[in-house]
This record gives sequence, C-alpha cells and structure tokens, in this order.
Amino acid sequence: MTLTIGVDVGGTKVAGGVVDEHGTVLASNRRDTPAEDPAGTRDTIVEVAAELAREFPAATAIGIGAAAWIDAAGSTVLFAPNLAWRDEPLRDYVTKAVGLPTVLENDANVAAWAEFRYGVARAADSMVMITVGTGIGGGIVLNGKLWRGANGIAAELGHIQSVPDGHPCGCGRLGCLEQYASGNALVRFARAGARQEPERAAKLLELAGGDPLAISGRQITEAARAGDGVARDAFAQIGYWLGVAMADLAQSFDPEILVVGGGVVDAGELLMVPTRTTYRDQLKQRGRFPVADLSAAETGNTAGVVGAADLARRG
Repeated sequence: MTLTIGVDVGGTKVAGGVVDEHGTVLASNRRDTPAEDPAGTRDTIVEVAAELAREFPAATAIGIGAAAWIDAAGSTVLFAPNLAWRDEPLRDYVTKAVGLPTVLENDANVAAWAEFRYGVARAADSMVMITVGTGIGGGIVLNGKLWRGANGIAAELGHIQSVPDGHPCGCGRLGCLEQYASGNALVRFARAGARQEPERAAKLLELAGGDPLAISGRQITEAARAGDGVARDAFAQIGYWLGVAMADLAQSFDPEILVVGGGVVDAGELLMVPTRTTYRDQLKQRGRFPVADLSAAETGNTAGVVGAADLARRG
C-alpha cells in the first residue's frame, strides 16, 4: 500500500491527511493559517506534514494544494490573494524541512484532480471543473493529464469576463465570473434582495437578526431550503451565471464532463437546478450534438487533501 501526505492550504486553515492509493484518508490534522505571516504559514505547513510523516513513516511524498498561482516548475508560489506570499520557494523548503519529496500545485487544480481520480469524473478522460467557494477557481484535465498551461497558471476560470464593465474584481478586471457566481456574489445578491423586498426575505432576515448586512452564506442556504423567496433568487442568479460559463467551457474544451465543486455546492439542487437549466438553454444549436454532462462534485471537503496526495504519488 502506497501512502502519501496531502496538505490543503487556504486562507483560514491548513488541513493535512495521509491518503492511500484508493483515495482513502487514513488520518488527518489541521491548524489555523497565520495568513498575514508568510514564514508562519510556511512553517505551519511543515508542522502539519511532519506530524503526519512521524505517525506514518511509510509515507513517501507530500503534495501541497495552495490557494495561489504556482510557477511552471511547480516550485514557487508566485502570488496568493489571501495569503501574504510573493515569490515563495515553498516546495524546496518543505522538502528540506520534512525530508520527503514535495509536489506543489494550485488548490483548485488538486480538487479537480481528486474529482477526476476518485469522484464523479473518475470514468472520464477529460473534464473541466469550476470550484465555487468564497471566490471561484478551476481545474482542467485533458487526455488524462492536468492542464497547467505554459506558465503553470491556467484554469483561472473565475476571471473569465461575464459582464463587460461589470463589478470590479480583485484581479483588476471588471465583470469577472467570480463577481457573479461565487459565494461572495451569493451573499451580495441576497443582501440586496432583502433590502429591496423584505417581505420576500422574512426567513432570511429572521436568521440574520433583521439586518441585511448580517446575512451569511449558510443563512442563505437554510432560508432557501425553507422556501425564502429572496434566498432562492440569490441561488438562481449565481446558477444563471455559472450555467453561462459552463456552456462557454463546453464550447471551448468539449470535455466528457463538467463538474461544479467547492463549498457552495453543498447547497445541492438549490444551485445545480438553475445551473443545469441555464447550461442547456445556452448551448442553443450545440445542444443538438453530444455535449458534456454537468454534475456536482462528489469528493467534498477532502478533495484538496486527496488530490494533492495523489499528485504527490505521481511525482
């Protein structure tokens, strides 16, 4: 049995796990991310990985999935929007500190790889995945291989322009998909709806203590499941934009399957129904021909750890 260690690095947590070749997580740990401290974040990753390596000395390699742009060599964090890293040589540092070969990859790429290897896309040879969380990420697998692009930073699908001259995005552009189909967009739509139509947002406002600005993503999901009109509208809006983007991706890559992952997909059909409906509507004449199925991810919150560990196994 081959064991590897996967580490999922985000803005709030560093989660680690020991994973076998079947994608089963045998042990896990986690620490809070000291996001404003580059050295502290780096050393937290080492601490998480080293602890698991001591517990499982048969582990042969470490895979790291980081919410960041990674260089073409897979060695350096070029930039991380929610972490204070700039040109951080993370791979070699972890390799030396823990004593195991290390693979470094973008977090959405490792989540897509987990879904390709062990999730809903496991029978496919090509897939495109959009991860819907606080922001939006993406991962692309073509001919059984993760597609990283010429410079290692492909599949930034959240920064495809959806609305010309639309909402400003943190990347510097206007109207990016991330501003219309992410968890942050869901909250923005719900808060605006609650202010404009409080009578249709009764459950949502009850959960938020009557303050539209206090509305959170979890409250939107709970209220939508209870039938709140504004909460359901918010899901319909992000589902619309996600469906438009998925149709564009089907036209561009013609994959076997399109996958929606990330934390927001936990809302299930509240998100997937409007996404699938728009996806089919947007295909127009293309829909007369074979086209990718659109499915929700299956690997859940272990995707980052499992995908990173499997990429480490492959070197």
